[in-house]
Amino acid sequence: MRILVISNMYPSHEAPTFGIFVKNQVKALSKQGNQVGVAAINNPKMGKKNVLKKYSAWLLGTARRLAFGGKAYDVVHAHYAFPSGLLARWFRRRYGTPYVVTCHGGDLNKMARKGAFFRKQTERILHDAAHVIVVGRDLEQQVIHDFNVPKDRVSVFSMGVDRAVFYPRPKEEIQKLLKLSQDKKHLLYVGNIIEEKGIGDLIEAAASLRENVPEAVLHVVGQPKQEEYFEKLKQRIGELNLTEHVNFHGPKSQTEVADWMSAADVFVLPSHTEGFGLVAVEAMACETPVVGTDTGGLTHLLADDAGAIAEPQNPASLAEKMQQVLEEESYKKQLVENGKQQAEANDAEQITAKVINIYQEAQQRQGEKNEQKT
Repeated sequence: MRILVISNMYPSHEAPTFGIFVKNQVKALSKQGNQVGVAAINNPKMGKKNVLKKYSAWLLGTARRLAFGGKAYDVVHAHYAFPSGLLARWFRRRYGTPYVVTCHGGDLNKMARKGAFFRKQTERILHDAAHVIVVGRDLEQQVIHDFNVPKDRVSVFSMGVDRAVFYPRPKEEIQKLLKLSQDKKHLLYVGNIIEEKGIGDLIEAAASLRENVPEAVLHVVGQPKQEEYFEKLKQRIGELNLTEHVNFHGPKSQTEVADWMSAADVFVLPSHTEGFGLVAVEAMACETPVVGTDTGGLTHLLADDAGAIAEPQNPASLAEKMQQVLEEESYKKQLVENGKQQAEANDAEQITAKVINIYQEAQQRQGEKNEQKT
């Protein structure tokens, strides 16, 4: 099958984790013998000048694909409804090529709420899609009830975890490799350093936690995307006397991230909003207990003690749950065991098979429409 993947997030050498979940799916699709082209933005830099430059180049490049090779694709897959879905819709309108949209959360929870124009565009994109994939149950409800997409054209599943990368390593061995003290309790966050991910709450929680667990150390792996916010975080860390107890390590490759996850005593995802929380499942695959907030897809992901659930935007609740995991061994073991089951349920190979099946059904329906026209 000839597939074009369109995304406004895709990794590069300079930003190896920027949209890595899209690249992982591209690799998985290619491994199944499909021919996969990519039209994506691989520059995470913000600011008006950078945004204008990278989006203009992306639009122009995709328009060229449409003009000179648009007929070559059997299906187009857009990650994020707007703006990626807008480009996918071009192919449908020009050549009748069916397209699939994956909604990851920000496209519905933020972009579609910026104003009437963005909501209308999102609605058109979702209505014209052959199929809509959402990564969480709350997003499914939005697509069906708020945007009136028929239920039989909506599927719920994550991007999948590559368990050839994310698997448990020997903790002591990995801690030595990363030069981490085995006398400390290591807390880990992985993701973009942005306000809506709740890093500020986590820093406040870490300060509170150290009153009862003085050996607790916080590690943050990820790209600062809001410079002003990042500076405020560092200032607050100084005010709380946490400078020696909070470490920023920058972005890492997936293999390095998996090492960090195996080395950590607790993985924490303190998001204010979250479409699904794939990074939490990656930690589960490494058999590391997860603490997350009761928001979006995390509510369902962490249910039934697959993870410890804290109140969003509540540092005290976050500190309490982290302390419980660190101090109650039986509870920690329960989270790890249930987390392993979540990782198995979100295995990337199974997810890839579901995606391919959706492509094939989209092609079949388009073929039937073409026959009816003739």
